[in-house]
Amino acid sequence: MIETKPKPLKRGNADTTKSSRIDAHFEVEMQNECENRPGRHPYFEMVRQALKSEGVTQPTIVVDLDLFDRNLDRLLSMLPADMAFRLVVKSLPIPDLIQRALERANTKRVMTFNLPMLQTLASTMPQLDHLLGKPFPVAAAKAFLTQGGDAAQVHWLIDTPERLAQYGQLAQDTKTVLNICLELDIGLHRGGFARKDALVAALDQIADCPQLNLTGVMGYDAHVGKAPTAFGLQRSAEAKTKKRFEAALDIIRAVLGNDVSERIIRNGAGSPTLPFYKDADIVNDISAGSVLVKPTDFDLPHLSHFAPAAFIATPALKVLDGVQMPVLEWLDPIRNLFARQKRKSVFIHGGYWKAVPVDPAGLKHASLIGRSSNQELLVGPSDMTLKPDDFVLFRPTQSEAVMLQFGPIATIKDHKFAGWMDPLPMSA
Repeated sequence: MIETKPKPLKRGNADTTKSSRIDAHFEVEMQNECENRPGRHPYFEMVRQALKSEGVTQPTIVVDLDLFDRNLDRLLSMLPADMAFRLVVKSLPIPDLIQRALERANTKRVMTFNLPMLQTLASTMPQLDHLLGKPFPVAAAKAFLTQGGDAAQVHWLIDTPERLAQYGQLAQDTKTVLNICLELDIGLHRGGFARKDALVAALDQIADCPQLNLTGVMGYDAHVGKAPTAFGLQRSAEAKTKKRFEAALDIIRAVLGNDVSERIIRNGAGSPTLPFYKDADIVNDISAGSVLVKPTDFDLPHLSHFAPAAFIATPALKVLDGVQMPVLEWLDPIRNLFARQKRKSVFIHGGYWKAVPVDPAGLKHASLIGRSSNQELLVGPSDMTLKPDDFVLFRPTQSEAVMLQFGPIATIKDHKFAGWMDPLPMSA
């Protein structure tokens, strides 16, 4: 458990100039140049020393709390004054880290994605307001309610009239008022209400059932953040999503009245698109989580001012000169003759993660013997100074799921080991 608590930050007061004692050039190099620079980066040498001081010998997730706090401050400084921030817990599945972010952001809003996480957080942090990030089978909702869950904590995401009918029946059977959030298809096309007649039918269903309470709508726009900028495709996609969202709100106003459309949660965005929201006229509730630790999937131009804050560190078990091919060893001299440079083989503790090696520079996954979760082979330049038992550092490609694979999370603050944080139980 981490004892040091961050100070809450007021919206719009983020200091985007301080470097949290990190070398000024660190962020630029980390974005694009890890595999090209020679030698080892001093930041990662600090990480290695911090882990060695704690006697770490296993593959471990490391979170830099200084960079995490700074990323959160930057996120909050970008949000319009009337925009609520909702933390995506699947992207930061560590209770202490969740609590740290919520306190600093002064919010109780979270987005939750599966029943185990919902049950755990609802019991340990009963003050939280949960908006589900995907529809649950009605049996999962029933399990939550019958096992003592508080329905008032949850906004259940509904994507079809059929699922809405199931939840209406559950509400009647359990004599419980259920908060309903309707999923809108605003361009991602992975389900949700897209046609006017279907949305009107859902709103009529809610109006006809006293135990269903419309508390929100959610339109996810991840496709916009990764759309090509060429030929104005990204700008066009952004405009279309906002137009579709506004059209849905117009329908809600027509069916249920202006007061309903004004008071409900209008959730949208995510880490890839949060910079695109300049006001709260349409969306008033933005979800984000991954950008606070910035895995490589979020190395997008419009997120360049966020810094990577989570890494995987694992010992190099074996560092061997050259790269030998099993079975066809006789081909090695020929391969070496045409190789651009001499190389070393590095077998690490564990592997096969959703991650890319970043330090020492020049390490790459090898294709000779395939991927391995036991002793994965990496190949690096022959002048690399890595020795057995030294740590190899990776950047995860995503934070969700990956941060649940390693047990307790190591944290660093002020360039020193700061303690351990336990993750939530493993879940999909």
